[in-house]
Amino acid sequence: MRLRLCTALLASAAAFVAVSAHADNLVTKDRVGPADAPKSFTLRLTNDGPTSTDPVWAEGYQKLFGDFIQRHPGWRIDLERMSDNIGQEQARMLEQAKSGNGPDCAAVDSFVLALFKGANVLKPLDEYFTKEEVADLFPFIREGITGPDGKIYAWWWNTDLRVLYRNKEIVPDAPKTWDELKAAAIASKEKGGEGVLFNGGRWEGTTFDWLANFWAQGGKLVDDKGKPIFAEGANREKFLKAVNYFKDLVDSGAAPKRVATIVNYDEFNAAAAAGTAALFIGGNWQYGQLKNTLEPEEFAKWTFSEIPGPTADQRSTGTGGWTFGAFSNDPEKVAMCAAVIKEIYAGPGNALQQQLPTAAALYGKYDVFKTEANETFAKALVNGQARPGVPIYPEISNQIQIMMGDVLSGTKTPEAALDAANTAVQAAYARL
Repeated sequence: MRLRLCTALLASAAAFVAVSAHADNLVTKDRVGPADAPKSFTLRLTNDGPTSTDPVWAEGYQKLFGDFIQRHPGWRIDLERMSDNIGQEQARMLEQAKSGNGPDCAAVDSFVLALFKGANVLKPLDEYFTKEEVADLFPFIREGITGPDGKIYAWWWNTDLRVLYRNKEIVPDAPKTWDELKAAAIASKEKGGEGVLFNGGRWEGTTFDWLANFWAQGGKLVDDKGKPIFAEGANREKFLKAVNYFKDLVDSGAAPKRVATIVNYDEFNAAAAAGTAALFIGGNWQYGQLKNTLEPEEFAKWTFSEIPGPTADQRSTGTGGWTFGAFSNDPEKVAMCAAVIKEIYAGPGNALQQQLPTAAALYGKYDVFKTEANETFAKALVNGQARPGVPIYPEISNQIQIMMGDVLSGTKTPEAALDAANTAVQAAYARL
């Protein structure tokens, strides 16, 4: 497996050179277009771009960007790459945008979009998208990008969900409840695995993946006015029940202690390739990554199912995704940002990465979304829930991450960790 990964990375590097050479060096690691182009704008990206760590994605985006810049002569795109610490990167970018030093165009995670809208740093994009295109978006997507004035301030181009991946040769039946998952994870250890893997380190993925267990019980983070209520009444009971569930997975050995340090979905792919993982909670996009990474006979062993709930009838999964927003005061740069969104990401990028589109029409446009796997993912969105688009959410998430680290490491009891998290969140809410 390691040899295959190394080979894939080398192939990606060779492909990058080949694509760049073919396009007269129009696509490099930090630039798209001629170095001496008269016009330029900065574009800040995550892993979804020409320098992606996924070889297939990297090659695909190199071509998409190369074709794009040839359709827009006279322009250069200066690429900036975010680190994997998304929460920190987004907070830094917001402060830069407030001071007028942000990128011209950038990826904005949906969970912090409300903060960017509230700070009035995003430029309206209405003139670049028709009313029909906006109406075709899923309702929660449309609501997320719209400001209080009715204008759209970003384009939410992909959505996703979390599922339970399993090696069906080791775990033949899909666990439907927490107890069944724990039993399957312990059984997998007897066959040389390390139990179930999930995000538990200090980053947004830890909060979002865990929240499915809270939401499955009907728990609410905030009320209708955006006030934090997760530590009150019935919500407190549901919250602690979900925290204790993860704690028990680690304490029982069903999950390795190292989950408390996992801050990247790529670790699950690597564990699957190394043969050490039989179960992990990950994103729908990882199905395509596993197919690209594993040998066909190994990939055939893997499948996925909905995240187990406290009972078989209690299910939830987080639906997230990324948006693009324009920060520039230059109308031409805003127009180029919109062009990047429409010509590279909303449609072509979805198909390349097999990341679920946010517009209904795109499901029928690309064959990749007609596959059995993607049709199953789309059906699972029925139990999907988006993070609340309120200003206090990022701090709630931050405190849940801290709480999870304290609980999984045994530093604090779940009750004490929850109280500390609630105190910090309420203080932050009072400052808003």
